[in-house]
Amino acid sequence: FISTVCNFMSHEKCLKNVKIPCSCIAPSLVRVPVAHCFGPPGHYKRKFCAVCRKSLESPAFRCEVCELHVHTDCILFACSDCRQCHQDGHLDHDTYHHHWREGNLSSSARCEFCKKTCGSSEVLSGMRCEWCGILAHAACCVIVPPECTFGRLRNMILPPSCVQLFSRNFSKLHCFRISENLQTESDEDDDVDGSTQGSTKDIQISTDSSKQTLKIFDGNDAVKRNQFRLISVPRIAKNEEVVEAALRAYYINDDQQEYELQTFTQQVLLSDDVINRNDAAEDSNLGSVFRESVPEAWIIRAKPKDEEVIRIYPAWLKVGMAYVSLRVNKDSTVQTVIKEVLPLLGRQTECLQNFKLVEVLMGSRQVQRMVLDNQELILNRLKDIRKTSIRQMNQTRFYIVENSKSIVQVNLFVGGLPPQLSPEEYTNILKEELAIKTNVVSVSHVYQAQGAVVLQISCFSEAERIYMLVKDTVVNDKPLNAVVIPTVMASKIPQNCCPLLVFVNPKSGGLKGRDLLYSFRKLLNPHQVFELTNGGPLPGFHTFSKVPSFRVLVCGGDGTVGWVLGALEEIRHKLVCSEPSVAILPLGTGNDLGRVLRWGAGYSGEDPYSVLVSVDEADDVLMDRWTILLDAEEPAEGAENGIAEPEPPKIVQMNNYCGLGIDAELSLDFHHAREEEPGKFNSRFHNKGVYVKVGLQKISHTRNLHKDIKLQVDQHEVELPSIEGLIFINIPSWGSGADLWGSESDNRFEKPRIDDGLLEVVGVTGVVHMGQVQGGFRSGIRIAQGSYFRVTLLKPIPVQVDGEPWIQAPGQIIISAAGPKVHMLKKSKQKQKKTGS
Repeated sequence: FISTVCNFMSHEKCLKNVKIPCSCIAPSLVRVPVAHCFGPPGHYKRKFCAVCRKSLESPAFRCEVCELHVHTDCILFACSDCRQCHQDGHLDHDTYHHHWREGNLSSSARCEFCKKTCGSSEVLSGMRCEWCGILAHAACCVIVPPECTFGRLRNMILPPSCVQLFSRNFSKLHCFRISENLQTESDEDDDVDGSTQGSTKDIQISTDSSKQTLKIFDGNDAVKRNQFRLISVPRIAKNEEVVEAALRAYYINDDQQEYELQTFTQQVLLSDDVINRNDAAEDSNLGSVFRESVPEAWIIRAKPKDEEVIRIYPAWLKVGMAYVSLRVNKDSTVQTVIKEVLPLLGRQTECLQNFKLVEVLMGSRQVQRMVLDNQELILNRLKDIRKTSIRQMNQTRFYIVENSKSIVQVNLFVGGLPPQLSPEEYTNILKEELAIKTNVVSVSHVYQAQGAVVLQISCFSEAERIYMLVKDTVVNDKPLNAVVIPTVMASKIPQNCCPLLVFVNPKSGGLKGRDLLYSFRKLLNPHQVFELTNGGPLPGFHTFSKVPSFRVLVCGGDGTVGWVLGALEEIRHKLVCSEPSVAILPLGTGNDLGRVLRWGAGYSGEDPYSVLVSVDEADDVLMDRWTILLDAEEPAEGAENGIAEPEPPKIVQMNNYCGLGIDAELSLDFHHAREEEPGKFNSRFHNKGVYVKVGLQKISHTRNLHKDIKLQVDQHEVELPSIEGLIFINIPSWGSGADLWGSESDNRFEKPRIDDGLLEVVGVTGVVHMGQVQGGFRSGIRIAQGSYFRVTLLKPIPVQVDGEPWIQAPGQIIISAAGPKVHMLKKSKQKQKKTGS
């Protein structure tokens, strides 16, 4: 058997065991309506549409938060059943149930209960909880206890009940800080989702000459947008057959006798006076819907009713019932409905004025709420909705809600402002540039060193206006950026929970960062995953500032890790958990720090779930960080008229190593090559190839670096041998895993450790020597070991710190320990523990 609505297939003997709801009734089974967060259309192999259950051969949409995949022309029919990742003042609760999603499992997936295979690459089959990851057959999942404990990753997930976000006017992309440049294509699809673009797969069914293809509109809204569905019916067809086919096309399972067809004319756009062919005097019910002139398009309309039964849902979830059914007639108003519903919910003693009736449209992209006027006639409201769209009627609910004074509080992080200003000066800038209304907008937090503020806004429309305006605002030639951030209610976080704050650099690792962003948003709460190109690390640290205990995962190269550790150092005093441990998922070229901490030479597509389990089991270690003071005594090269002042002293942080001379010169040439053609530098292999090419060009190059610099270690002058490069190393890995210090024992120096408070100083004689070190044939020339260094530059020299190179003018370089050691996570050598969900 095959369903004529959603294409569900079943053996005859299996029909009595079918547990999967059809797409036409799926909206009625949604427990808490939550809109999906669709990214741009893409090609997804071996995936199936959740609405029509067919494979995704053409470009399709996927939700960035859950595992929902839909065709472009099915997106309007996807019900708003995404994961609820935060409290928004509507239907909030602290107990979380399994959030089941059907299909798109691997063919090797096994049911948690009967242990048999439940996945398939041929059809949509099997169920998966999108919080705890448990797998089950559709028939088995009904016997699972409903409460979800979040599975193996429970201690890393930020519980949704602890997150609050008022997001009425913001799209889901804004709420989850998903870059809008991903959305350039799909924004245009709002006008074509159910239209000609998506209907091509239905056109193929009309090749039979005995059949005809018709355009079917489901209401005035579809006509205005030119969004139609195509149906194929016999050329000699009765009204009932066409109505039934039209209802199936719109995933509606109502009685066909309640609907009728009207011909489509241009008058529809101007008025509701539409020619109704079903009113023909002769054989209107039995005759063919086609006469001598066959209209190309039809509108399906609901017949008017004198009374009907509606469902009223209680907005609180502890009543013990999902909804109550109520019969309404043409005299029923919103007030009379409330009066009749309250006794059915056991609230008969309460005053009617304490309640309101809310109409909720559960669209796939947005859940829209509208409070109905007490005197409005219910049947008229239903008639208006059906006239607009019978599909929308199928996705509309009525909730009875207690009147409560809701407090609106939207938190907006605004960065890119001039640093080191007072709160009053920041407020004045925002007044001038954004015309903020101080009666509804206040500055709640100021980050002076970073030039950022957090705005607390008590009006949805003002929050949306500021958010949109910030994107086009420039202050001191620097564009501003805005991020919607949630409020984490730290008091609600369970005691044994240590949420993971995830930072991903999507530009690192040959664009693997994009896939990791998607995977981590699915495996964790999306509110704990931050994209570093969207405001940097500061919005993430601010969001977690009140969390008593958390860990950090940085997905990126060594430069990205340094960026996050630098931001952590600056904001540490404002965090309740001032010393979070930091793990690394290496996505860069060298990944030396990742190698030392056992996270590997680079990410090569490992299962993100396994990565998170490894982070959970990792060991806490300490690591030194170093401050480098660069004090130039002469003007920088190229100063106009030679009368420019020397560069002001600059301070940079170092985690891995600092190089002077040939090492920095190669990094600088690589940096210039990447700036000229950034599009080519998207793979680790290509990047290393460019390094080799740059090195070969310098192979005959000689530089007497030891004559151009002077070195002082712990207040003692150190005589330098004949070298071309001087390197200060904090970790036993340099240049993509080479051991520059060497493993030989030496009585002059202590054995290096990353937490010993000492730096090792090593020299290299040239490119050939560096190549031999990287090949493992030699080590560098050991020069010194200490905790305080002063380097005097006698001429401009290339310098690089953790892979960031520049030309440093003559002057002093002072290297010293940077405050407290930082807590890092080192991957455990033990195999991952098998812990049940």
